[in-house]
Amino acid sequence: MSLKVIIDSGHGGTDGGASGNGIIEKNMTLDISKEMYNEFKKLGIPVYMTRDTDESLSPTERVNRVKRFISSGDDVVVISNHINAGGGEGAEVIYALRNNEKLSQNILNELAGSGQKIRKYYQKRGTSNPNLDYYFMLRDTTPYEAVIVEYGFLDNTKDASKLKNNYKTYAKDVVDAVLDYKGIVPEIEYYTVKKGDTLYSIAKKFNLTVDKLKDLNNMTNNFLSVGRKLKVSGEKEDISESISNIYVVTPGDTLYSIAKKHNTTVDNLKALNNISSNMLSIGQKLVVPSYNTYVVTPGDTLYSIAKKFNTTVDNLISLNNLTSNLLFVNQELLVP
Repeated sequence: MSLKVIIDSGHGGTDGGASGNGIIEKNMTLDISKEMYNEFKKLGIPVYMTRDTDESLSPTERVNRVKRFISSGDDVVVISNHINAGGGEGAEVIYALRNNEKLSQNILNELAGSGQKIRKYYQKRGTSNPNLDYYFMLRDTTPYEAVIVEYGFLDNTKDASKLKNNYKTYAKDVVDAVLDYKGIVPEIEYYTVKKGDTLYSIAKKFNLTVDKLKDLNNMTNNFLSVGRKLKVSGEKEDISESISNIYVVTPGDTLYSIAKKHNTTVDNLKALNNISSNMLSIGQKLVVPSYNTYVVTPGDTLYSIAKKFNTTVDNLISLNNLTSNLLFVNQELLVP
C-alpha cells in the first residue's frame, strides 16, 4: 500500500483557536486527529501527526514537520483538522489549487451520512498572488494532496452538540473518504451503517452480494438502522452463541414491556433483531442491550463519561432518566 497520511491538528499551545459552547478548538482538533491516527494505524497505513500534545507550532515549523515525515509526494494526503466559528452551521472542506475536488466531495458525503449538515467544498486564492493558495497549509505543502476540514461551527449550539457527541464518527468518516478516494478496500470485519446506506451499496463496497451480506448478519429482511454494525467479512456467527444478552419472550410480553425492562427503546429492539413488526411469539429469542454501572467520581461530567464509554450525553440522560446535567460524587449511572 503506497498511501501515506499526515494529520495536522489545528492550533495548539498558546494558540487556542476559536472557543464556544464548551469547546476549545485546539483540544477538539487534537481529539479528532488522534482518533483518525488510530484508524489509519489499525489499517496498516503509514500515518504521522504534526502534533500529538498541546504544543505551540509556528506555520513554518508545522509545514517543516509535514515535509520531514515524507520525502516523496507520491500518494501522500495531508489532512488539517479545524473547527469553524462565525455564526454559520455545518461542515466544509478547502482543497489546494493543485488538486481536484474529489477528495473534498468524499469527505463531505461521509460527514453527511453521519448526520452533519454540509456547507460546501472550495478553493481560496491568495490576496496578493491569486496563483497561490490563501492558506499556508495548502500553499506550502506542495506537491502533496492537501485539505483543510472544518467539521462545524463551535459557536452554533447544534454543531457544538454534534461535535461533542460525534467527533469520533467524524474522524472515521474522513478515513473512509480517503480510502474510497484512493480505491482502497479495507480488510475489516464490521461496518457501521450510515445515513443513506442500503444493503446494495454496502455489499458493493465490500465486494459482496446482498444475499451474502444478509446471511453473514442473520438478516431476514432489508431493514437497516443508522449506527448498526454489520459483519462484512469472515464467517457467519451463531447469534445465540456469540451474544450472551438474549431474552426469551414469555406470555404477556410486548416490545414495549421488554424495552422498558432493559432500559432501551422499541425502535432499538427492532433494529437489533432485524424485525419490522411489533408481533412477538412465545419462546422467540431477542437480542437486548446490556449495561454496566459506573460510579461518578470527582471531576466527572456527562460529556467526559459519554466519551469514556463511546456513547452520547443524550443517551446517558435517557438511559438514566436524568432531568439535568448535574451529577454528584458516588452517583451510579447505567452505561453501555
